[in-house]
Amino acid sequence: MPSAINPSTLRVSGYLAEFNRVLQQVAVTDDQQVRLDVDIAADRAVQLILDVRSRGKKILSIGNGGSAAIVSHLHNDLTKAVGVRTLVFNEQPLLTALANDEGYATIFERPIAMWAEAGDVLIAISSSGRSENILRGTQAALDAGARVITLSGFESANPLRALGQLNFYAPSSHYGLVEQAHSVLTHYLSDAASVAIGSGRGCASGDVSDLLAA
Repeated sequence: MPSAINPSTLRVSGYLAEFNRVLQQVAVTDDQQVRLDVDIAADRAVQLILDVRSRGKKILSIGNGGSAAIVSHLHNDLTKAVGVRTLVFNEQPLLTALANDEGYATIFERPIAMWAEAGDVLIAISSSGRSENILRGTQAALDAGARVITLSGFESANPLRALGQLNFYAPSSHYGLVEQAHSVLTHYLSDAASVAIGSGRGCASGDVSDLLAA
């Protein structure tokens, strides 16, 4: 989807207005490509996280570049505030070994094939929804019997959006806006899960219940 941001006339007010539009128009589909209400879909995503926690399963998260930073932050929040066993695969020695010896497209596929199990959840984040290593990693998780949540942007028909049980899509072609929308969504998931288990440790006040109920 084209972005309404014009770099030659960029102002912070316009940037924030466009970001608000992207957030308001986030779309979610299921594994049959049926569009879901965003609140219902987010509740389902939170329930998947809580199910993982209660069953002693784990969450695996993957992303490149800015998306890698998002999944690392999500890993931190899910581990600390929600108490979920969570894995990311951003360790440089392993990434560079796989990329050098087997190709960059394999860097998530190989470890996910080793670690993913039935009942786990993979959270796959890609702004374009077209990164080969993300697509291959996601397929490896599905082959292992894991459930999948995807976050993508750019073109609405991107291939990643067709792979998850829940697929969150940010309608923009601007990297910054898509990544920030994904960051907001993942913060919501960890905050809502934290509140659901009674810890409410998603913000400095220690209580996000009122915010999430608004």
